[in-house]
Amino acid sequence: MIVPDLHPDLKFRNLEPTAEEIEFAFQAKKQALGPHVIRQWGWDEEFQRGVHAQRLHEKPFCQIEINGRPIGTLSFQLLPEFIRFGEFYLIDSFRGIGIGSRILAHCLQLADEKGLPVRLEALLWNPVASLYRRHGFVEVERTPTHFLMERPVQPMASS
Repeated sequence: MIVPDLHPDLKFRNLEPTAEEIEFAFQAKKQALGPHVIRQWGWDEEFQRGVHAQRLHEKPFCQIEINGRPIGTLSFQLLPEFIRFGEFYLIDSFRGIGIGSRILAHCLQLADEKGLPVRLEALLWNPVASLYRRHGFVEVERTPTHFLMERPVQPMASS
């Protein structure tokens, strides 16, 4: 699913399979998720690059840009019964300043317009789960390592 731009400054465009963009996507993941992976398992660069390549093959990715500068990645996948939200990584200098909340709210509005719930997963010890809870996600299942969360469809405000 194509994510429309979020005016005035955020753009979402399909990640190009170039070495440069793939490396940027990996580095964004490493900055955002790396500390949480290291806490539990340590960081195996070769393994993590393999997982990253697999995810790039399995899901559509977009690169998030602010005023033309790449700042992160997102996978927003339209499926028949729900939308899968994932691979949402912002580089260090763009986390904790409200951009992630803006992007998430934008994506949730798109899901509501389609009349579909949104599903995602988050590591149990990753504090990002609190962001998702603030945006209406609830835990629907738990694995030994992940919260599986869903945000039900919100009724659209009538005009």
